[in-house]
Amino acid sequence: NERENIAAFVGALYGVLGKEATVCVVDDNSPDGTQSIVESLMPMFPTLMLLKREKKEGLGRAYVHAFKELKDKYDVLVITDAEFSEHPLYIPQLIDGLQHSDVVAGSRYIRGGRIAGWGLYRRALSFGGNMYVRLLTGIPLYDVSLGFAAIKTTALKKVDLDSIRAMGYAFIMELKHALIQSGSRIQEVPITFVDRIGGTSKISMKIVREGFIAPWHVQRIHE
Repeated sequence: NERENIAAFVGALYGVLGKEATVCVVDDNSPDGTQSIVESLMPMFPTLMLLKREKKEGLGRAYVHAFKELKDKYDVLVITDAEFSEHPLYIPQLIDGLQHSDVVAGSRYIRGGRIAGWGLYRRALSFGGNMYVRLLTGIPLYDVSLGFAAIKTTALKKVDLDSIRAMGYAFIMELKHALIQSGSRIQEVPITFVDRIGGTSKISMKIVREGFIAPWHVQRIHE
């Protein structure tokens, strides 16, 4: 459901990475016409892919589907939402960091990171949620919930993707936990996270509830 952003976002990705990059849009059977817009861009961008899912199952299942399709074809995958909250200009920095790490993740909560455009409620929900997850799981990251990262596929292949249970944004926390448990080195880099430009937020009470429960499903990491 990103018809308001997807064309500009795909253009920005290619503008930053060059037309030799492969961009894969994963559409979880959204009803707003996002798929048709992506298809209209394909003549302009020959390496643009569209992964169509037959039924709507949530962010977690969509990511697992995409990882299984792509992890044997590429050395690095970059995950991001498509509403410009995480700007494509940061992607080269994420990829460069893979020289010394297996995963490089954007972070709003380390020195130099910030959030622009959110009100007090969203800030408190995000910051408090990250603190809650870190306390319960021991994940040694400051931003466990942001889904913006570059991942070596050698690291991704060590993770049992089907064991990750979360359907919503808690999937990102479980993925980072699984990567750490499998021995991956994760580095955080600061980014400025900006409230979405168009469209509507995907946050719902169901997603908030899952975020509260999901940390109890993962095994605590002992530092």
